[in-house]
Amino acid sequence: MDSLIKGMDLSTLLEVEACGGRFSDHGVPGEAMAILKGYGMNLVRLRLWNDPFAPDGRPYGAGVCDLAHTRALARRARELGVDWLLDFHYSDFWADPGKQYPPKAWQGLDAAGLERAVYEYTRSVLETLRAEGLLPAMVAVGNELSNGLLWPLGRTPRFDHIARFVSAGIRAVREVDPAIVTMIHLDNGGNNTLYRTWFDSYLAAGGADFEVIGLSYYPFWHGTMADLKRNMDDLALRYGKDLIVAETSMGFTLEDYGTREGLAPEERRGMAATAKLAADISYPMTPWGQAVFLADLARTLRQVPEGRGKGFIYWEPAWIPVPGSHWATEAGVEYIHEKGPGGNEWANQALFDYDGRALTALEIIRQL
Repeated sequence: MDSLIKGMDLSTLLEVEACGGRFSDHGVPGEAMAILKGYGMNLVRLRLWNDPFAPDGRPYGAGVCDLAHTRALARRARELGVDWLLDFHYSDFWADPGKQYPPKAWQGLDAAGLERAVYEYTRSVLETLRAEGLLPAMVAVGNELSNGLLWPLGRTPRFDHIARFVSAGIRAVREVDPAIVTMIHLDNGGNNTLYRTWFDSYLAAGGADFEVIGLSYYPFWHGTMADLKRNMDDLALRYGKDLIVAETSMGFTLEDYGTREGLAPEERRGMAATAKLAADISYPMTPWGQAVFLADLARTLRQVPEGRGKGFIYWEPAWIPVPGSHWATEAGVEYIHEKGPGGNEWANQALFDYDGRALTALEIIRQL
């Protein structure tokens, strides 16, 4: 069988462990990363936030994900013999299509200043990692860039600025180690119009070359599996780039986990994959439904023309519900200009149940 990237985003793992999260496989306690490797995980994805702390030192939450935390997890992956992908957000906290805020240290810079900051920061991080023998196999220059990055100057449709900022990051990667694979990652993997418009505009603006198009695909937000297939088939032929589903997940239950978080109901954000969303997709949110989804995703990737469908990365399979692990703290929601409350949004989409026990989907992943 051909080799398929079977990646896992484990960015919050250190926080989950520190808050008491424990994992097991068929009743045998184990470390989550090692358990996942045993089921075929061959890439770890880790996000990086520039300075995920308020000026008074309060952390923003969601695993902190500063360079110290990222290095610690990268070292664990390397010790297990697993490659890793570094996901630059170029923000101090979450960056996605709904928010792309410049780091506090970069606010007020003009386009030339932001271009220089992206280059210098990217290069500095990678040089630090190289000095420790931790260079990643792949780098995503920005996270879910559908609406640009480093707002407002890099917000779509300002592709002149977007191309400058992304190219600065790619240039820094190339200069540190040209063997590192570079990815540009958008969300909404079922939306072909978004991808064609974005990449046509980026290339027309002189954007630097890269190797991989990353797609987020969550079935309850981003269309059907057929929509994803049509998009990937077109992208493979149109741009000649490898394709990786850089974020995906599927629920295994609709059971609420509020009692496990130690929060009052008004303090909880609640789960992202809800019963209402589940009613609109073709996979039941059960352990077996989760497994079938991943099998179908792998089959779809293998059908991409010219062998361009390289694999998937499961988003936060070990983010189980434990008191103290929040998608955002009060300081974090202030930074991204959103409203609380806190808690875990993702636990019913992990690859471990609420007690940290490995789920059926991992057996399927091992066979892919």
